[in-house]
Amino acid sequence: MEDLEREELGGNPDWMSHLPEELLDVPLWNLAIPGSHDSMSFCLDVSSPVLKSEPCLLRGIDRLFPCWTRPCVSRWATTQQSVLSDQCDLGVRFLDLRIARKPAGSRKLFFAHGIYTLITVKEALDELATWLDAHPKEIVMISCSHFDSLTDEDHVSLVEFIITLFGKKLCSSQDIPTLRSCWSRGQQVVVSYSNQQMVLLHPELWTEIPYWYADSADPKKVIAYLEDQKRKGRPGGFYVSGLNLTEDALYVLLHPLQDMRKMTRRALSLLLHWASEQHPGGEVGGVNILCCDFVGISQFCSLVIGLNDKLLGGAGTVAACPASRMLGASS
Repeated sequence: MEDLEREELGGNPDWMSHLPEELLDVPLWNLAIPGSHDSMSFCLDVSSPVLKSEPCLLRGIDRLFPCWTRPCVSRWATTQQSVLSDQCDLGVRFLDLRIARKPAGSRKLFFAHGIYTLITVKEALDELATWLDAHPKEIVMISCSHFDSLTDEDHVSLVEFIITLFGKKLCSSQDIPTLRSCWSRGQQVVVSYSNQQMVLLHPELWTEIPYWYADSADPKKVIAYLEDQKRKGRPGGFYVSGLNLTEDALYVLLHPLQDMRKMTRRALSLLLHWASEQHPGGEVGGVNILCCDFVGISQFCSLVIGLNDKLLGGAGTVAACPASRMLGASS
């Protein structure tokens, strides 16, 4: 497993276009797809306040000692280290975008994880659209969620922007997307949106993609949770197995000099070993999207992409379940 813990150097910018013919008609929710947890957390703004949705303890201390609280939160809430185009070059095809509006100021939308980001939603999605133009056979799943402090007007504006920006690249939630079907229509983007009212109004939006999330800092407990979920049966459409770790607010405040990157590195061996033993597909226990923190510090993306080799020889029997409007909750 030591090789898998090396930094991803070469990347996988066009891995979908290089999959074998036998996998081109497999529904995307039956392929193994690498994803990044809290994809925009690489650019947190230490001058911004703690989110209203964070625990009262954290918000209270932030009001008293912001110069101490915010750098501490940033160290623990930073779970990625590079911009979206670099993540996509590594092979990431699922982006976990947690959207928020700052409590004061302009109507611009940002991302957030504990505190707000420096980069706006428009800037990040514009960058992604440019990357997609350069990689016309790659399909990306975007999960828009949380929506901290967004108004109804914000939702309308955001959805209008998404539909205008991506246009014909958007995969309809009425379809069963495969690589071949997406390529034939010029489609490259699946947008999951965790506001059901907006989803019902726009067939370009997909319901919230379920995210299996253990909410633990112990990699053994994360693996045990995921195994328990697998035994219950996988969702019919897209879903995420989260390999990410979590600490509570009190631990974060008591360990201001530690950070999530060090915790992730210590857990990588166990988490990558578990991932290497998984099998994609529609059967009970089959994985789909696997999400990880700091996707560039190991061979995580290459490992997950390689799981699709296990489908060869049986790709024709992979079920195409009609789950175009799957239901579920995200972490």
